[in-house]
Amino acid sequence: MTTKKRICTVIIVLVIVCAVCVGGFFVWKKTGKGGSKSSQKVYVQKVSSLNTVSDFKLSNCSFLGVVEAQESVDVKYDSSKTVDEILVKDGDSVKKGDKLLTYDVEAINLQLEQAKLEVERLQNEITSNKSQIAELEKEKKNVDQDAAVSYTTQILSLQSDIAKNEYDIKAKNVEIKKLEVSTKNAYVTASIDGTVKNVKTVDKLQEDGGDVIMQITEEGDYRIKGRFNEQNSKDIMQGASVIVKSRLDDSTWKGEITSVDTSPQKNSGDDIYSFGSSDEMSQSSNYAFYVKPESFDGLMLGQHVLIEIDNGQDTSINKTGIWLYSDFICKDGKKNYVWAKNEDGKIEKRYVEIGQKDEDNGDCEIKSGLEKGDYIAYPDKSIEEGMTATTNEADVSVPPNDLGTNDNGDADTEGGDEDIAFDGSDEDGMAIDEDMLASMTDEEIEEYFNKLYGEEENAENADGENADAADADAAFAE
Repeated sequence: MTTKKRICTVIIVLVIVCAVCVGGFFVWKKTGKGGSKSSQKVYVQKVSSLNTVSDFKLSNCSFLGVVEAQESVDVKYDSSKTVDEILVKDGDSVKKGDKLLTYDVEAINLQLEQAKLEVERLQNEITSNKSQIAELEKEKKNVDQDAAVSYTTQILSLQSDIAKNEYDIKAKNVEIKKLEVSTKNAYVTASIDGTVKNVKTVDKLQEDGGDVIMQITEEGDYRIKGRFNEQNSKDIMQGASVIVKSRLDDSTWKGEITSVDTSPQKNSGDDIYSFGSSDEMSQSSNYAFYVKPESFDGLMLGQHVLIEIDNGQDTSINKTGIWLYSDFICKDGKKNYVWAKNEDGKIEKRYVEIGQKDEDNGDCEIKSGLEKGDYIAYPDKSIEEGMTATTNEADVSVPPNDLGTNDNGDADTEGGDEDIAFDGSDEDGMAIDEDMLASMTDEEIEEYFNKLYGEEENAENADGENADAADADAAFAE
């Protein structure tokens, strides 16, 4: 083979190698670092799990509550007295202070008279004993020493009787005062407003052997029992206005705290402030308070609710359907979209219609474009259509998003550490027009990349290649 043929062969090989390299570069550039878009996996979550309509969080002024039956008060009677008349029956409504039953006043008056007579008898005995003591003292002075001992014994016995009678008089006077009060208040009154239930007759009481003659249940069928602990007790006070929120839907009721029970409640489980410790000193005590709503419409016995202190917060936003945090919403001009999984399990731009916005909570209503069973991804500049959706975080190949890198209006769209930017530009931010490159010659492509990736390095390479070409031409001429 001649020198000329050898040089031609070398040139042809170099041309083929350059063509393969350029082609490989475009494939690498097109598919993203040597892999297809379809192999890139993006983590997606179900819309229903992200829906803020069903998501509730306890704030510092929120408390757990449950709808329960109203308080019942046992009405007891004095078994030492005789019941004269029961004034109420089952189902009667009573107000605090209303008379429920009366005692037999004649029997009380008889007891009072007997007590007074007993006091009078005791006082007469004391007077008589004192007279005897005085007489014995006189006689004792006129007898010998042996006889004086007998007198002393009699005097001490009489003095002891006097002391006992004086004590009995004090006890009887206390009894008399009670009987006098009983004659003035010969009845039992209601301690709360409510409805009378389980009224018993005197015969039934004697048969059962108890002292509860009836019960009074507070007005209304239900009340709401809330729970607080010593950490947030400053927010709970009688008369405070509250907002009761359903945990089933967006229903709310306004109400008022009617009473606060400062007796510690029994904990049903680990205390949230104990950090798993069994040490009583590291735990927080729980207490109960009770709420009376303006209306019980829509509430059920045993229903669990949230109770918030009414600080004038806006409750006018009715959240139904689908609400998502605004971070999930991206902008495409004037259109809004989310990164959603399509029927083929691939990531696509899903355009959605936005409704109401809750600026305080940071979420917005999705009026159309999404269903609760759909899956969406948190926006990231690395996400592109056609990538594979996955619900397994371990399979994710697209890095998780840092706040501020989504492509919505507030996003941070500056380039990071990625070699290929999400808009198809190169690592230095310069756009590559692939259609233009396809129509270029090898020399034009080389010149294009020289300008694109820096003139200094490519100029040096070009000088070296020119020198090699010159040497090749010289050798060819020879």
